[in-house]
Amino acid sequence: MPAIQLLIQGASCASCVDKIETAARAVPGVTRAEMNLVDMTVSVTGNCQPSDLIAAIKNAGYNAKCIDESDANVLAEKALADKAYYQRLIRKMTAALLLGVPMMIYSVAGGAMTVVTPGERIAWLIVGLLSLLVIFYSGGRFFIGAWNAFRHHNANMDTLIALGTGAAWLYSMVVVLAPQLVPDMARHLYFEATTMIIGLVNLGLALELKARGQTSEAIQRLVGLKAKNARVRRGDKELDIPIDQVVPGDLVRVRPGEKIPVDGDIVEGKTAIDESMLTGEPMPVTKGVGDALVAGCINKSGSILFQATRVGADTALYRIIAMVKRAQNSKPPIGRLADIIAAYFVPSIMIIAVMSALAWLNLGPEPAVAFAVVCATSVLIIACPCALGLATPMSVMVGVGKAAEAGVLIRNGEALQSASTISLMILDKTGTITLGAPTVTDILPADTFDEAQILTLAASLESGSEHPLAQAVVESAQAKGLPVNRAKNFKAIPGCGAQAESNGKVLLFGNEKLMRDHSIDLGDFPQKAQALAAEGKTPMYFSIDNRLAAIIAVADPIKPDSLAAIKRLQRTGVRVIMLTGDNRITAAAVARKAGITEFFAEVLPEDKSRKVSQLQAEGEVVGMTGDGINDAPALATANVGFAIGTGTDVAIESADITLMRGSLHGLADAIAVSRATMRNIKQNLFGAFIYNAAGVPFAAGVFYPLFGMLLSPVVAGAAMAFSSLTVVSNANRLRWFSVQNASSEG
Repeated sequence: MPAIQLLIQGASCASCVDKIETAARAVPGVTRAEMNLVDMTVSVTGNCQPSDLIAAIKNAGYNAKCIDESDANVLAEKALADKAYYQRLIRKMTAALLLGVPMMIYSVAGGAMTVVTPGERIAWLIVGLLSLLVIFYSGGRFFIGAWNAFRHHNANMDTLIALGTGAAWLYSMVVVLAPQLVPDMARHLYFEATTMIIGLVNLGLALELKARGQTSEAIQRLVGLKAKNARVRRGDKELDIPIDQVVPGDLVRVRPGEKIPVDGDIVEGKTAIDESMLTGEPMPVTKGVGDALVAGCINKSGSILFQATRVGADTALYRIIAMVKRAQNSKPPIGRLADIIAAYFVPSIMIIAVMSALAWLNLGPEPAVAFAVVCATSVLIIACPCALGLATPMSVMVGVGKAAEAGVLIRNGEALQSASTISLMILDKTGTITLGAPTVTDILPADTFDEAQILTLAASLESGSEHPLAQAVVESAQAKGLPVNRAKNFKAIPGCGAQAESNGKVLLFGNEKLMRDHSIDLGDFPQKAQALAAEGKTPMYFSIDNRLAAIIAVADPIKPDSLAAIKRLQRTGVRVIMLTGDNRITAAAVARKAGITEFFAEVLPEDKSRKVSQLQAEGEVVGMTGDGINDAPALATANVGFAIGTGTDVAIESADITLMRGSLHGLADAIAVSRATMRNIKQNLFGAFIYNAAGVPFAAGVFYPLFGMLLSPVVAGAAMAFSSLTVVSNANRLRWFSVQNASSEG
């Protein structure tokens, strides 16, 4: 079931994230709800109605609306909304600093921020009223957010800012309007702190918003690949129509330089297709009649006509966009820990601020009241958990986008984190290490059997099978012009081969075990089979009416870059093991060519997942890579399952990470991006935690008895804004991360 995407309004920090996710999960039918604070969206899976989710989130104190994140129009609207919001923040920041900066300069230059004479009271009353206007214009949203949170028994970043600036302004107004209520030494005014804090917070939010926009570049580029129109043949005419009007079966014309509008198969013409934005492979791919096309790729040369097979939400591009977006919205386990901490963080800070004020009032030197106000305000302002809430999602968004640019699709945050700890990688052989396009190399007839007769019957038997080795036999017969008829009573024998009937003859085709199980005399053919296997070929026995007819050998060469990719993995400290159902001698030859020293051969499909479990029990963090249906259970059992994107849809759906191109270099790319992203997340979390751990005691005045220093609320506001900006900037460093450079360093 596709995830429901909601756009949130009113969220400000990590504590908001926890409350929104909790509200969404409480809706009946919801199985998972994850919010991304960076782009203010919530991804919800389960059997529920969007209206119920919106109502639940509204009851928690926030607004929400349903969106389709893969829609270019929605992204364009969000971009325009973000631009308008950025401009509003700049205007609000300017208004606040225009009042705050002159007062700050006056204070630093030695000006008296106190009330003594009636004239000073009038002057400062005017300043206080101007500050109130700034509070309403530049900081009104913080007070509204704090009030909404209070009404719903919550506390968030807005609460801390509103309490801090509100307390400073109210205290200053009491000094102006009723100075007799405050001791002489404590009649200090904090109007400049109030306006400066609001101005600096708005500045921080504006810079943060600007940097945040850069994290969604990958998804914006993917959405930008979608064509708007398609040239479709209707009758004897070719018409340009909107892409949403194309239906499966339509014949679509694509001219040089145009984007492929929908998925389909070429029926006329030959061309070169640029698939780099989907696969990360820079070289164009030659395509001809019968070859598949993927929406979003670019036709580089010839004019082609293709038949649409998948349109709209069924296209590979749409599914890729949806997968990338879901992954960006998901959280790795380390991020969920940060959210749990943040949920208790704001109430804890409020308690610390109160305790700090009480300590200064009861134990501090004069002016105790002024010290209490300064410290409580500084604690509230400096501890806003913005950086904590942004630490993980910022890095995840950039990391997942970076992986997508390399043709690596990461399904969720848990896979992103687990991939960074992989200690052992299991590789399937056929179609993963090898090309998956085997060809018949040898036919060794037995007794008086004719080679043409053998190949005809073997191809007829295998015509009902989708196994690559079976297809090699069928294609060999077709290439020689031999008739290929569909056999009767076809029966696949897992781990052994197949059985069928053709022209009244009982046919068996498979390994030595299949022959032994049917008591077929093999003579000296096992020795011949071993010699073929030693050359890296796969020998298969073929019998007719329980008599050995021949050995048919098939070779599937390894991919040109498999050796280099496997060495790359090994250089990063990953142990590589090959897993195959092929015989041991052939497996050894292939492993040797691929640079692999460990392998498991003659493994039945149902035993692959058991092998994965055994290695996990030995303490290994196991990655499994495959492309076939029989790999799906093992992909699901592994800590991280990698599917070769050129493989079956079942394998792709079972995997945590999909490699859009057939190269194993994608494995090293995925692990490199994962490790870089997790390193970035840890840097962000460390910075956010250390910042708060060091900043809060300093703001509370713990070090005043030792060094005679207090943290100004203005400095606290600047530090809070700077901490969020630091996290965002650090996450954006991932945009310049190069998987090639990472590999060469490894």
